[in-house]
Amino acid sequence: MRKIALLLASLGLCLVGLDLQAAAKIKVLLITGDDVTPAHNWKEMSSATREVLEATDRFEVKVSETLNPLSSKAELANYDLIFLSRYNRKGTLSDEAKANLLTFVKDGKGLAVSHLASASFPEWQEFRKLVGRYWVMGKSGHGPRSVFRVTIAQKDNAIVKEMADFETDDELYAKLEGDAPIQTLATADSDFSKKTEPLVFTLEYGKGRVFHEAFGHDGKAVKTPSVAKIIARGCEWAATGKVEESK
Repeated sequence: MRKIALLLASLGLCLVGLDLQAAAKIKVLLITGDDVTPAHNWKEMSSATREVLEATDRFEVKVSETLNPLSSKAELANYDLIFLSRYNRKGTLSDEAKANLLTFVKDGKGLAVSHLASASFPEWQEFRKLVGRYWVMGKSGHGPRSVFRVTIAQKDNAIVKEMADFETDDELYAKLEGDAPIQTLATADSDFSKKTEPLVFTLEYGKGRVFHEAFGHDGKAVKTPSVAKIIARGCEWAATGKVEESK
């Protein structure tokens, strides 16, 4: 009986350990959906992003194809990070949803912004401050999709630490607007703007953190190894304020 009791106790401790491990995962709400832009396969983009995050075994990702979760402060409380993979062209958010998103970040949680999501809600000026730099229709742009070189700008930053410059096959976003203070982590030289453009950057908003990367025209672009690493590390930083050394 003593051996059985010890076995059961050991099994119980293992189960507790598994529960704690699961609870430790970063909870991500990935918001996607039809972006009314035929150039983007939003299902492919969001699926690739989810795969990149879950492959690290550090994230638990829930995908929403609508903006509805932003209207529920109680639902948002379940997450550590909101990942905006969606360009919202139709309509805008309710005042309640806007307040919930801002409070979520201000109170110490994380926001990740990808590719054209920064063009969302053009009438909402605080959103533009929140994302740091934003796409403006008719002003921002890019040349033809091509292979280009990405330069790591802050090699001591945890998100890009020990990463070498790399090449990626994507759209090189240029002429994003905004003057919020940002920490630029990776850049590329644009033939479209004739300037060096920030492609990965971070900023603080209240007690929270924002990670913004302009990569990700499609699933292939998202899964480029160096891009995938930056996305995973950036999301971890935005959610927790740190990046595990092993990542």
